[in-house]
Amino acid sequence: MITAIVFVKAEVDRIPEVAEEIAAIDGISEVYSVTGQIDLVAMVRVRRNEDVAAVVADKVNKVVGVTGTETHIAFRAYSRLDLESAFSLGLD
Repeated sequence: MITAIVFVKAEVDRIPEVAEEIAAIDGISEVYSVTGQIDLVAMVRVRRNEDVAAVVADKVNKVVGVTGTETHIAFRAYSRLDLESAFSLGLD
């Protein structure tokens, strides 16, 4: 599984709509509205590197209101959430 973090800049008056449209794209697992220099952070989870390009370049960048993106490919995950799910016994 390839994970990419996409920083999205959007037109201020369309941030909620842009977030919803991006969240509906296949390959996007989550979208967060954030403070700072960017408006949204989208998490891409796909099988191949080529799929990252298809999601970001062919879909996210074409959402009306997106003014720019910056994509970061994750090398390794260290989150507690990922570790807990990997060792889950399904006893919840």
